Amino acid sequence: GGYETAYIGKWHLWGTKRGNYYDPVYSYCPPGPHRLGFDDFYAGYNFLHNYYVAFYHTDSPRQIPVHGFEPDFQTDMAIKQIRRMKDGDKPFATFLSFGTPHDPWARVNTPEDFYKTFEWTDFDADPPPNFMSPHDGHHSAWTTAGKDYPDHFKDIRTSYYAMTANLDWNMGRLFDALDEMGLRDDTIVVFTSDHGEMFGAHSRIAKATFYEESVRTPFLMQWGDRLPAGANDICLNTPDIMPTLLGMMDLPIPEGVEGVDLSPQLLTGAGPEPEAAFMQGLGEVDGWTDGCEWRALRNKQYTYAIYHEPRDELLFDNVADPYQLTNLIDSPGHAAIAERFRTQMQAKMADLNDTFEPSTYY
Repeated sequence: GGYETAYIGKWHLWGTKRGNYYDPVYSYCPPGPHRLGFDDFYAGYNFLHNYYVAFYHTDSPRQIPVHGFEPDFQTDMAIKQIRRMKDGDKPFATFLSFGTPHDPWARVNTPEDFYKTFEWTDFDADPPPNFMSPHDGHHSAWTTAGKDYPDHFKDIRTSYYAMTANLDWNMGRLFDALDEMGLRDDTIVVFTSDHGEMFGAHSRIAKATFYEESVRTPFLMQWGDRLPAGANDICLNTPDIMPTLLGMMDLPIPEGVEGVDLSPQLLTGAGPEPEAAFMQGLGEVDGWTDGCEWRALRNKQYTYAIYHEPRDELLFDNVADPYQLTNLIDSPGHAAIAERFRTQMQAKMADLNDTFEPSTYY
């Protein structure tokens, strides 16, 4: 579309070997097709979550150190790039990919001023009803909250809240810079995340599951006065982001795009929208071992999920049961709903040629 691009932060799409995340061979993505169109300014790294011992790469394997807390440094860099690009003759698109909030949850990995804000918060006072509730039986070691997890819960949540508050502060700095440069009214700003954090819900930690704490993430947009204020319950999914943004920017949407252009819904409140979000859990792809593979659908009321082996099914009413404690799959009153989900699931998987294989198949 003729846009100048800038990419800053975590990339997590490239690596010629596994193991040492600090190895330049792993953390450096060279210019060219693997950068997926980010051919202008690039300051990225593949994977890293030590926020005071951080680095990035530009167009060489040489690691360039980050000074201070990584999100603060990256926000400075993004503001600098936006200031540079606004004076050019092209429109621009900037991706600022923060690593936070993400484990390791530790005081030494968190800005102290923000940590102190939550140091005396009692996170154990009112835990959600699904905290450390019985596991559904499909789990791996790295996503299971051990018996001692509640002993560390306060420290974990304090660090998480501190990182999130810092992120909010940095977004404020970014908005202030857009205002100062006169760009706020003509700039689409998107704030979102690729996954949530279970924090002991259903005796799970991390992500990699269809439960709400993992998959229901924020998606906030601002575009001057062109987007009406408010919220909606559209089942927006990751594949919908690209065609929706292209629709808002009045750029052509390539044929074969999986997602839905939701820009008419956002701008006018009318237009097509997905009946449900389709989710794929491919299992233990980090180590390529079989187990825990699943598929799921989430519509405006229900979550339906099925595991690969054994073929256990789950159905939750997220309105009546927001903590997903009651599996309704065998409820006679929900038999028709479950069957409708099975039919939708089969159609969606067929459309994508998804044959629901174990992890090692891929």
